[in-house]
Amino acid sequence: MNVVTPSPGRGIAALLHGGWRGHLLALLAGAILPLAYAPFDFIFLAVLAPALLFALWLQVSPRQALVRGYLFGVGMFGVGVSWVFVSMYENGGVGLAMSLFLTSVFVLFLSLFPAVLGYGLARLLPWPHPAAQRLKLLLLFPVGWVLWEWVRGWFFTGFPWLALGYSQIDGPLAGIAPVLGVYGVSLAAALSAGWLVLLLCGGWVWRSAAALGLAIVWGGAVALNNLSWVQPIGQPLKVSLLQGNIPQDLKWLWDLRDPTLELYTNLTRASWDSDLIVWPETAVPALYHEVADFFDSLAAEANQHGSALLMGVIYQEPNDGPYYNSVVSVGGATPRQFYHKRHLVPFTEYLPLEGVLGGLVKFMQVPMSDFSAGDNAAPLAVAGQRVGISICYEDAFGEETIEALPEATLLVNVTNDAWFGHSIAPQQHLQMARMRALEAGRPLLRATNTGLTAVMDERGRVLSQAPQFEVYALHDTVQPMQGLTPYGRFGNMPVVTAVLIIMVGGWLILRRVKPR
Repeated sequence: MNVVTPSPGRGIAALLHGGWRGHLLALLAGAILPLAYAPFDFIFLAVLAPALLFALWLQVSPRQALVRGYLFGVGMFGVGVSWVFVSMYENGGVGLAMSLFLTSVFVLFLSLFPAVLGYGLARLLPWPHPAAQRLKLLLLFPVGWVLWEWVRGWFFTGFPWLALGYSQIDGPLAGIAPVLGVYGVSLAAALSAGWLVLLLCGGWVWRSAAALGLAIVWGGAVALNNLSWVQPIGQPLKVSLLQGNIPQDLKWLWDLRDPTLELYTNLTRASWDSDLIVWPETAVPALYHEVADFFDSLAAEANQHGSALLMGVIYQEPNDGPYYNSVVSVGGATPRQFYHKRHLVPFTEYLPLEGVLGGLVKFMQVPMSDFSAGDNAAPLAVAGQRVGISICYEDAFGEETIEALPEATLLVNVTNDAWFGHSIAPQQHLQMARMRALEAGRPLLRATNTGLTAVMDERGRVLSQAPQFEVYALHDTVQPMQGLTPYGRFGNMPVVTAVLIIMVGGWLILRRVKPR
């Protein structure tokens, strides 16, 4: 007697095979995924939501897979990056209708990534054979997901927000980050999602393989959490991070320039017992050369007290040259140094395709929105340390952060999340900064205008944090570190190479499977 082994599609996926119910579930699955991230931190949803999408992609046509992937993306980005509306409407001077329109366009564009992934997997891997369906869940869906996360991280300058790995910073899978980075953690979560579906609706052999795989990945991640990849160097450093809490709509007003400088100067003078004092992004609301005397005076005070400062400022080259979003070192034994932001934010710090989109940036009303990009990632010598600098959005890119290694013994990020008001963006942004500290094996100091200002250790753990939307000077002590994590040495290359090999290998294997 012939025994037909049930395919995964005859379980959960078969119930969702066609019709509007499957499409609705895809939308809901995407909408709950952002709850896996800060500030909600239901980290299990980073496995459950993709698992539901993978089940919905089984045994459907390419068109259905595209629609479900797109609806998943609409839910995911519609909830997860809704703060884009806040930045435009509340702080960008854009009208309500235009803010809604531009936010919708942004969400709909990002939704193309899971849509194209679903379509591509269904088109290139159409085999309905039960073994083929299980291979998709075992490997191909998960590695395809991570491959598209990586593409989204660099395509059109990159938008790596809501990579699965970020949600796991406080979970067992975090131990993978120093080895394979955030995309390695994403891979573990995506594999877990595929294996969860197999565990629920595969044959006993496949269920056993899925259970074994889950035990290896999660057990291995826990074991990696116990390893130390870096070592202390020198004495602990006393630090102060200043949070001026200047509302975005007031930040660039001429009448408030002197009061703003006075506010930060008073916070600094109350922190002279620290080795390093950090001001937020563009904390100085003027061009560097316009207030050069102010920097000279503050440097003299810093030297008297044995302190050094890192200050956010806009620097313009002489003779009306290009200007940069910068950090300048003030005080200390070394000459004054600058770090110029290298990874600019499209449409706010610079305008891509300016000849085509020249009128669009006028809606944003961002002061000095034509920055030039810096080209040097070298750490600055400050307070006896080599400090790797990132400005705002740059801490979303792990491969750029590690360019300061191994020289950097400490990481500093300055940012201005006042753009995003009371939305979830500042919490998400802090979560990403924590991942950078964990990947690099370096403590990270994060000074922000309105929050979330925080001190993190080399494992990405928050040691102290300033209350949001308050004027505050956060004082703490950090231990500089040396050495290289595997991720610090190799970056994203191992994960990207692995997922490409698996995708090609899986496709070649499926070509040998006879459809039925």
